[in-house]
Amino acid sequence: MAILPIDNGRYGTKEMMDIFGEQKKIDYQLEIEGSAAISQSEISMISKKIGKNIFNVSMSGKITAKRIKQLEAKSDHDTAALVEALSEKCTKEARPWIHYGLTSNDLVDTSNSMQMRDALKIIESKVAKMASILAEKAVKHGKIPAVGRTHGQHASIISFGLKFANWAVEMAKHVERIEEIKKRILICKTLGVVGTGSLMGAESLEVQKRVAKRLDLYPAEVATQIVPRERYAEYVFELALIGATLEKIAIEIRNLQRTEIGEVAEQFKKGQMGSSAVPVKRNPIKSERVSSLSKLVRSQVAVAFENIPLWHERDLSNSANERFVIPTVSILVDEMLETMTKIISNLRVNEKRIMENLYITKGQIFAEFVLEALIKKGIPRFTAYKDVQRVAFEANDKRIQYRDAIKNDKAFSSKLTEKEIDSIFTPEKHLGASPIIISNVKKSVQKTIKKFI
Repeated sequence: MAILPIDNGRYGTKEMMDIFGEQKKIDYQLEIEGSAAISQSEISMISKKIGKNIFNVSMSGKITAKRIKQLEAKSDHDTAALVEALSEKCTKEARPWIHYGLTSNDLVDTSNSMQMRDALKIIESKVAKMASILAEKAVKHGKIPAVGRTHGQHASIISFGLKFANWAVEMAKHVERIEEIKKRILICKTLGVVGTGSLMGAESLEVQKRVAKRLDLYPAEVATQIVPRERYAEYVFELALIGATLEKIAIEIRNLQRTEIGEVAEQFKKGQMGSSAVPVKRNPIKSERVSSLSKLVRSQVAVAFENIPLWHERDLSNSANERFVIPTVSILVDEMLETMTKIISNLRVNEKRIMENLYITKGQIFAEFVLEALIKKGIPRFTAYKDVQRVAFEANDKRIQYRDAIKNDKAFSSKLTEKEIDSIFTPEKHLGASPIIISNVKKSVQKTIKKFI
């Protein structure tokens, strides 16, 4: 019976869900057992025949979650049940050497790393795709002058494409961050009960190195019984950071889709219903979903940090919640990336409304450039500032065009010709370095994500 939305398929792609499936987790742990045995046989710690038998059975796919559950019902220990199930399929000669020198958390932590390894492959690829789409949108909308808002108020003119460029760079930075954290979080640990490699001795380090290489992980430099939980906290934090960037994009889309602004809109498919009560509504529900899930992902950061300080060489106060935290953040961030990719790819941009919004304040958005014109005429900055502000406030009270108010005020008409004033009120002239910035962003993004293209 499905209880959570990720159980019933509401959230989460199949490729990501498969990584955290019950049988897949067992397969990861069996691969560790097999890799440890074959690595031990390579350095003559156990015989090659025994190592090969354990490895082949571990990778055979014949050991099932169902059988392990049956055995766990008796032993009340999941790892012991897995080892017993493996023993049932191995030769009598090999059985004593199964799990040799290992402890439960060698399987648990290393399989966690394998899950994170495979989850990051999916997430990193989708982050790179998102960066590419955003960079293309930045170029596409780069020449559109739009309202730049600070504190929720009209501030000055920006290129509409600059919004997308800003987001594109951050997604590219996430690709860089993922690459950087891999060597710190994808840890293979096979050093036994308290991290000394006690049964295998000095050769335990060589075994661990070989296992790590087989599993495409990094050998632990030092550990207790467990991999330090700072590593997991960094994984959770990075995914939460990606989620926060996606939410930043979602919130901007939600705001720009407000009836009063109307500059963008999510795709509204034929037959879609925006409201059960109001037939005319087109709600930004997908962006709202991203915002909602981001909150849940961020909440897991606190849990991951709480797991860092444990008793002595370890206790179990982290174990139960990690069964939730790592799959949850991975599945939800993947879901958010899927959702936001569709939103951006199909986003409707209303250029007519963008231009109309530029003139809502009757030209006062050009105040920055009026101020500049006076300064260039030799007017002291604060004198010019006060005049620009005074006339703007008067024009607003009278509900008249700012350009007309300036032309009729001596503080401006004595310094600026009508042609000079008219020239100021041309939005396309005020995009500043936006074209260069956007071009640089596209090049930078392409360089960062080139291996994904």
